[in-house]
Amino acid sequence: MPLHNRVTPEGDVVAVAERGTLLGNRGGCFHTPDRTLTNRRYATRQWICCVLQFKNRRRLLMQPGRYTELFFLDEATAWAAGHRPCFECRRADALRFAETFNAVEGRSGRAAAPDMDLRLHAERIDRAGRKVVTSGRFGDLPDGAMVRYRGQPGLVHRTRCLPWTFAGYGDGIAVPGDAMVEVLTPPVMIAIMSAGYQPMVHASVGC
Repeated sequence: MPLHNRVTPEGDVVAVAERGTLLGNRGGCFHTPDRTLTNRRYATRQWICCVLQFKNRRRLLMQPGRYTELFFLDEATAWAAGHRPCFECRRADALRFAETFNAVEGRSGRAAAPDMDLRLHAERIDRAGRKVVTSGRFGDLPDGAMVRYRGQPGLVHRTRCLPWTFAGYGDGIAVPGDAMVEVLTPPVMIAIMSAGYQPMVHASVGC
């Protein structure tokens, strides 16, 4: 039986059979010893996305008292849910992310992880724990952004919206540039994409 460990662009954690291409966590443990989730959906503000393999480490998923492992279709999905690159297993990506984070804020150097987590937490969920959704013109959004279009999550790719599924992206739907859409990716991550740092996307996107 699949574990509840797959993350949607809406930030929900669900149980499905399909595997993801990235691992991540939300700062600790929010599952019980029998590997079911508690009522919480995060442990701390430190939400990260990681590579699946690092230094030949192996572990059973959702061990008692260990962090709750989560899986994403791709990095665009992880960003939409509010997860930044990990400083340990994805150091080069994390450093570039931190530098771009500061640059879009008009600061030099690299942003500190706690500062990024504080900002991201306010942009991913509200005080009631609900997903924060903004709005914008489709044509103003960078490739890699995730939106809700026609009631379903999709990836912005050129002039089209590619419907998101746990297995990959569907055929693109042409969207007028002036169409208003609900934006799932946090605003600061939209700014980071617009500054040139693109998240990794699933192979189903194609060229």
